[in-house]
Amino acid sequence: MKNLRQEFADTMIEIGLEDTRLVVMVGDISHGILKGFAQNCSGRYFNIGICEPTIVNMAAGIRKTGLIPVVHTIAPFIVERAYEQIKLDFGYQRLSGNFITVGGAFDYAQLGCSHHCYADISLMCHIENSQVMMPGSAEEFRTLFRQAYSEEKINYFKLTENPHGIELKNEIVVGRGVKIIEGGDITLVAAGPQLRNAIFAAEKLKKDGWSAEVLYYHTLKPFDGELLVDSVEKTRNMITIEELSSHDGLFNLCLRYLNGKVDFNSSQIAIDGFVHGYGTYQELCEKVGLTPDNIYQKALRMLK
Repeated sequence: MKNLRQEFADTMIEIGLEDTRLVVMVGDISHGILKGFAQNCSGRYFNIGICEPTIVNMAAGIRKTGLIPVVHTIAPFIVERAYEQIKLDFGYQRLSGNFITVGGAFDYAQLGCSHHCYADISLMCHIENSQVMMPGSAEEFRTLFRQAYSEEKINYFKLTENPHGIELKNEIVVGRGVKIIEGGDITLVAAGPQLRNAIFAAEKLKKDGWSAEVLYYHTLKPFDGELLVDSVEKTRNMITIEELSSHDGLFNLCLRYLNGKVDFNSSQIAIDGFVHGYGTYQELCEKVGLTPDNIYQKALRMLK
């Protein structure tokens, strides 16, 4: 299974050779894997260092010249630390560009909560003209980036270090959700790497005679509300599974599209508040309930 960060580096080389407008800027990370881009696309690779507001300012200036910036660093440092610059320099000036982050949720679990990031998706969704994506596999990133990078949009890609490992048989399209499993009793809605847990839970429910429909969202904005409404109209039960803040993430998006259209039961498995302490990615997922068994138990309670 290919690592998403390596796919990012490989995709930059491929597109950089095709499109001389592409410029990659990093916040002192991923130098090793981006060596190929630096060598093959001379003069279009810059390490700005740990100066996140500055890297956004510079990217906006680069975009004003007609080039296409790609800004790459750790999620909490670019989105939460430099949010004002993204809002002013790209949002208010109606500029387009690409922001590609790593380290979201618990991917840097060993470095503690300073490197956790649960609210980035919500923050980027608030900015006008943004497209917000959480690819859960290398193929998804490559396909989504190629579709979106040169559009007049602010593209945000949150890369995971823990790909879901599921091969999508449906076409990958920006803004379009994917029905992974057809079902009739309950809808499990997953984003990014949590697709794996949703499928495991659906398989456990099937052994008990329940039919779970699994929907997967690699794009949170624009959101495919039609797919969701069609599913919940049928099942009347919904659980969202997300490595995002419980205060404003996938669950809220779903409620917005379902409001007034369907009578249904709903529940959410997300990150409620800060996660203190250290541990592996898996240990922290278990701490907040992002496990197949917790999804299964929640679904059973709802169905019964």
